[in-house]
Amino acid sequence: MALMAGADCQQCAPSGGAACLGLGIAPSEIAAHDALLAALPHPAWIADLAGGLVLAANRAAEGLFGHAAGGLLGQVAAGLLASPEDMAWWAGAAAGELLPLHSDTLVGLPHGGPRLVSRSIAVIGGGGTQILVMLQDRSAEQRLSQERDSLLAELQATLESTADGFLVTDAVGRITAFNQRFAQLWSLPADLLQTGEGSAVQGWMASSVTDPQDYLSRLQALRLDPTLQASDPLTLRTGQTFERVTRPLLADGRVQGRVWSFRDLTSGIAAQERIETMALTDALTGLPNRRQLSDCVAQATHGARRSGGSFALMLIDLDRFRHINDSLGYDNGDRVLLDVAQRIQGCLRQDDVLARVGGDQFAVLVGTAGAPAAEATARRVLAVVAKPCSVDGATFTLTCSIGIALAPAHGSRIDDLSRHAEAAMRASKHAGRACFRLHQARAEGDRRFHMQLDHAMRQALVSNRFRLRYQPLVDLASGAIVGAEALLRWRDPELGEVPPGRFIPVAEESGFIVAIGGWVLSQAVRQAALWHHRGLSVPVAVNVSALQFQQPQFVERVASVLAVAGLPAALLELELTESILLHDAADALQRVHALARLGVRLAIDDFGTGYSSLAYLKRLPVGKLKIDRSFVTGLPDEGGDAGIVRAILQMARALGMAVVAEGVETEPQRAFLQAAGCDQFQGFLFAPALDSLSFESRLLASRCAERPPAAQGVMPERAAGAAHIRLVSG
Repeated sequence: MALMAGADCQQCAPSGGAACLGLGIAPSEIAAHDALLAALPHPAWIADLAGGLVLAANRAAEGLFGHAAGGLLGQVAAGLLASPEDMAWWAGAAAGELLPLHSDTLVGLPHGGPRLVSRSIAVIGGGGTQILVMLQDRSAEQRLSQERDSLLAELQATLESTADGFLVTDAVGRITAFNQRFAQLWSLPADLLQTGEGSAVQGWMASSVTDPQDYLSRLQALRLDPTLQASDPLTLRTGQTFERVTRPLLADGRVQGRVWSFRDLTSGIAAQERIETMALTDALTGLPNRRQLSDCVAQATHGARRSGGSFALMLIDLDRFRHINDSLGYDNGDRVLLDVAQRIQGCLRQDDVLARVGGDQFAVLVGTAGAPAAEATARRVLAVVAKPCSVDGATFTLTCSIGIALAPAHGSRIDDLSRHAEAAMRASKHAGRACFRLHQARAEGDRRFHMQLDHAMRQALVSNRFRLRYQPLVDLASGAIVGAEALLRWRDPELGEVPPGRFIPVAEESGFIVAIGGWVLSQAVRQAALWHHRGLSVPVAVNVSALQFQQPQFVERVASVLAVAGLPAALLELELTESILLHDAADALQRVHALARLGVRLAIDDFGTGYSSLAYLKRLPVGKLKIDRSFVTGLPDEGGDAGIVRAILQMARALGMAVVAEGVETEPQRAFLQAAGCDQFQGFLFAPALDSLSFESRLLASRCAERPPAAQGVMPERAAGAAHIRLVSG
């Protein structure tokens, strides 16, 4: 059909989106095309088979290709969709093959590039001379599909990389998805998973757990309530432990299936058990440690309360074990500890608990035992520990000291029982070691009082509650006062008057004696300096404790106190005990000579009560010995005391030393000492300890008197001796 000029075809003017192309199409047909295309929601156009041109197109098609209204009319239809499949269809149409075509293809657009569409071609018209081409834009669907595929791939990768196993089932229990970890955890056969039969998989899983009946019961409960959420542990026959968590799979608020997750807790549980084991056991011996022992004591206490019974806690401390480490090394020391632990364990009853609570300390919880059973256990432990040991060719014998506390008599808590057992153990140490002791309530009370006393002493020093009293030192030949021994006194607001014999040992034990001794030294030197500056020069002797003497700067401290007070060193005399001089003899000798070079006088106090070495004493720059009052009390009737006193006097004369007798309280004692050749005495016979003013008055009276009363056996005054300041009672 020949094309007609548009101007000559006014009857075929465009109408409703379709236009006449000069093909002689009737207006009614054009109107039908327009109505058809306008009714289609997707891009569509009608083409002439003979000419291959677009006869009509709807607005959607024009917008898809970027044309204005009527812009597609007259376009070559084959050029709009030029895919190989479309070109093949047009070639077939030319040959008379007018088969319908429906498939997806890409459309090249002038703006936006290619786009995926679903395209269909169908022959229309009575004579089959026209075709209808329809497109459905699939690009948004393709984009959503790609995004979904990407999300699914990401989800699948995530599920496959996780340590948990996942299983998804539909509403009737069929398997819809799972990850490989799920199959690995349950060791599922591949063919079982491929079938997708949820009942078969659940049957395999039920046969794998240690309690199949319980597993199936919980599974049935989930089936009866599809919305139920659950989390429970599963123990497998292989020893593994899983945590199973399940949630309903919901879509639009409706249950579509169920999601299961399985986490292997086996390694975590094993690690936690190892941590708990390390926290409750001793690393070297594998025995319970103090923490586990505390739990055992708590259980024993609970049982004892219900039954009305008792038990014992025994603390075992190896004697002088430090020597083993020092001589054989720590590795061999550990071997010895292991051997000792095995020995003790072997002699205990089945229900007794052995623990290691310290470096060389063990503890035994003796169950359902009173004092006799606990003592019997202690004897067995002493016996097995004392068996000879042999390490690296060295054979030796160990001993141990044991303290025992009974529950509930001595407490029920681990802290109380441990404290009481340790106190009893220390008592066995003091008793010579290699023995055991039961806790004594009185000793506990003494320790509490010692703590109270120690605190009160420290407060007394800060609050200036200590004071010094002076007891005259009398020349036996003349009866004149030649010195004084100053005694430390303390009155506490709550404790009252506390004797030195009570608080000095506590101060020595706690180490506070160093501070007290420093205060006494300063106060005594200051008082001696006051007398010296007023013309009443009296040498002052200060009793020095062992701990104070051993301080590194003791000699420098003495020199500083003398310099500050302005007292000549010759007016200070320091009293040292034999034990001080013989402990670390080389260092003591060096310090004594350093003090002598200062010009300080030295005396040995309580002579005869310790170990006296004449070979050592003759090397010391000591000018005086003091006979302890324990040898004076029995004079003159006690033959042993009289012999000791004569021996001390004879030895002192041989060494060129003066002798002072302490604690003289009767005239017969004074007379004996004078006849035996003693130089000086002090005691209640002449005067008790006096305050500084009273002592000064007695000193002035003594120096002013031409001749003392005969009743006191006085003689003309000779050279002044030393005033002694002591920390203990005279």
